[in-house]
Amino acid sequence: MDSFTKEDLEEALRAIASTISKCEKVQPKLKEGSPQHTLLIRRIKALIIASALIKRELGLD
Repeated sequence: MDSFTKEDLEEALRAIASTISKCEKVQPKLKEGSPQHTLLIRRIKALIIASALIKRELGLD
């Protein structure tokens, strides 16, 4: 696995946080149970996991 600088990880964390926010804003507009809604929920969950892993790597947890 490649090594990432602290700055790389911090930038990725900001991008992930922004994407989570955008996804959460769209979520109420999608019909619950639709494929798009399910995909969005799974995407948000994956981004939250990625964020937690980056925070752990940075020692922020």
